[in-house]
Amino acid sequence: MLKNKHIALYISGSIAAYKAASLTRLLVKAGAIVRVIMTTAATNFITPLTMQTLSKHFVYPQQITTADAPVAHIALADWTDIAIIAPATANIIAKMANGIADDFATTALLATTAAKFVVPAMNEHMWNNPATQHNLTTLRTNGVTIIEPTVGFLAEGYAGKGHMREPSDIVNYVASATMPALLANKKVLISAGGTKEPIDPVRYITNRSSGKMGYALAQVAQQMGAQVTLVSASTLPTPPGVTIHKVTTAQQMQTAMNDNFKQNDIVIMAAAVADYRVLHVATQKIKKTTDNDQLNLKLVKNPDILATLSQQKTHQYLVGFAAESQNLLANAQKKLINKHVDMLVANDISAKDAGFNSDNNRVTVLRPHQASQVLLLASKQQIAKEILTIISNEIKNKKPCD
Repeated sequence: MLKNKHIALYISGSIAAYKAASLTRLLVKAGAIVRVIMTTAATNFITPLTMQTLSKHFVYPQQITTADAPVAHIALADWTDIAIIAPATANIIAKMANGIADDFATTALLATTAAKFVVPAMNEHMWNNPATQHNLTTLRTNGVTIIEPTVGFLAEGYAGKGHMREPSDIVNYVASATMPALLANKKVLISAGGTKEPIDPVRYITNRSSGKMGYALAQVAQQMGAQVTLVSASTLPTPPGVTIHKVTTAQQMQTAMNDNFKQNDIVIMAAAVADYRVLHVATQKIKKTTDNDQLNLKLVKNPDILATLSQQKTHQYLVGFAAESQNLLANAQKKLINKHVDMLVANDISAKDAGFNSDNNRVTVLRPHQASQVLLLASKQQIAKEILTIISNEIKNKKPCD
């Protein structure tokens, strides 16, 4: 969502400056072009060489000379699409609020007209000081976004509000704030992960799905302004701002999807649901015996959650996934018709560079009475954005199929 965005990351003198390394790495991974600006105090906590290595660009202002850039702070300000001040001390917040420009960082910030995100990090007493709160109010009035700190363990050795947000939360917040709110006021229900069907208290039957595609959809939908509920059989960390229901088996997933179906506008079944489960689950661990080289398990069909949901559909835009290893389009087209869904997303799980457990994907989008649409190999976040953009346009332009 931040691909090719010019992000200026300003680091001020806080112990939380070490988090700027992870933040830079995540921004670069998201496709952003990052330039780092450090105050003199910040260099006491983390070295410019570290930030230069991670950002792949020299750090301001250490390597600026008059011959290279006579008005470097203006050039940087004009280059910037998004400015992030993380960590932001009480000192730099005060300077920004009052228009003080006494070093390279504050001079460049004063000249920057792009969106600014301030991520405070300080002691709780400094955070609660009326002067700091007044300065924050001034910044908000001036259109600056404040990503407030959390209650956490502070450098002083006790817990309090002033703990800088985690880098992943910052990236998600910035991406959400800068992304078009295509799904504002929409409620989205998504399933993710591979279900696990128990054999005994120790063993289970499952598949190779990691849940990454479903989680990417949940994260991007939330960034697009939707209220997102995720029903997950995966162990991935919950995307910020998403409500999660953890499940294990297909039957548990069916219950959770049914319970949340009616109140949602868009429902996406991205989970890899086990087709079969063991009929009789052993209450004790099945022991290996020396006189029998085989173990027979009787399996029964699991519920077809997608088909069940399509029968309940009223206003919902319903999306299914088809993971195929052969005859991709033929099998996906059949599923599109039989499951009576508004969209079917097909992916080839035999591909070595995409699909299960990969961070990338390539898919084919099928809709009733429309030509199929191929989404070329990209990160799962980018694929999620493209899928959700298509869904948004579909909802605006026509009603879901009957």
